[in-house]
Amino acid sequence: MKHWKLWSFISIGLLIVACSKDNGNENLPPANNNFDRGAMLLNWADNIIVPAYTSFKTEAENLNNAATVYSNEPTEASLQSLRASWTAAYISFQKVSMFEIGKAEELRYRNRLNIYPSNTQKIEDFVATGSYDLALPSTMDVQGFPAIDYLINGLGATDTEIVSFYTTNGNALGYKNYLGTLTETILQLTTTVLDDWNANFRDVFVANTSSSATGSVDKLTNDYIFYFEKSLRAGKVGIPAGVFSQQPLPENVEARYKKDFSKQLMLTAVKASQDFFNGKYFNNNTTGESFKTYLDFLNSIKNGEDLGGLINAQFNAAETQANELNNNFALQIETDNTKMLSTYDELQRNVILLKVDMLQALSINVDYVDADGD
Repeated sequence: MKHWKLWSFISIGLLIVACSKDNGNENLPPANNNFDRGAMLLNWADNIIVPAYTSFKTEAENLNNAATVYSNEPTEASLQSLRASWTAAYISFQKVSMFEIGKAEELRYRNRLNIYPSNTQKIEDFVATGSYDLALPSTMDVQGFPAIDYLINGLGATDTEIVSFYTTNGNALGYKNYLGTLTETILQLTTTVLDDWNANFRDVFVANTSSSATGSVDKLTNDYIFYFEKSLRAGKVGIPAGVFSQQPLPENVEARYKKDFSKQLMLTAVKASQDFFNGKYFNNNTTGESFKTYLDFLNSIKNGEDLGGLINAQFNAAETQANELNNNFALQIETDNTKMLSTYDELQRNVILLKVDMLQALSINVDYVDADGD
């Protein structure tokens, strides 16, 4: 709570300072701003977003196939293969999670794939009854990667115990069916989102170069910052570390039952966020027009330093701090939560740079309600 209050005061103070500098224009775009927003949208769509979704769809297909193999013949070997496919897909998902726009926004894509912690009692009820509708908002916490985590890592203390739920347990068929429904849903939703990008949304997205709240740049910029602030900073670190509660909540970590996977997911998300900021092609070191080049074009300066450089430096600082964490975030919280809180602080510093300084430089308004006091 002390960290939360401290950053509340700092955020407010920086916002006031950013809006009341002597010259009043340090981060405002020049009147002759002719940055090629269309080229940036083209780079985002063709070199980053669509390739990332295409890659993730392949991983989702592999996950669904591995679940089918496991359900047809539940053995410890097929369980381990399923886990390998799940971890690969979960990592790949971190690279598309920030793009909650278009069909993904309509389908509540990120929430359906990664709300945690899972409601395990509700999962058990669905397994037992075989009656459920995963399209309902009330089922967000019983599907996606966290629910699969429970079904392949959390049912027992050993692989033998877990496999028994799919072989000798009285609800074995129910467990198989529910697992299959979860992996099929991930694949179905991903296919729908990617098909929409390929069918017509890509063209609509790239063509909408308007510098207004309904323009593609403004919308995706807000989606990107919302993801970094709420899903990455708060979801992966702040909430389980107890920043927003009276005490830490280690049971709320991502990949709770895998145990040694939370750090890798978080680091992947940070790297994907930084790569997008820099306009880096998906799985390619080439870069195109981006937030970084846009800020450079506007000669955006903060306290005498290049704003884009400051943001990249803060991404690096957050990654460096996160690398000191245990692979098991729950264990880290229980043994030395100060390192989790320090990681949160480093991420929060970039929230300020992105949400206050970058948005002001680009003349973009925040389009979402901020209720967590940061």
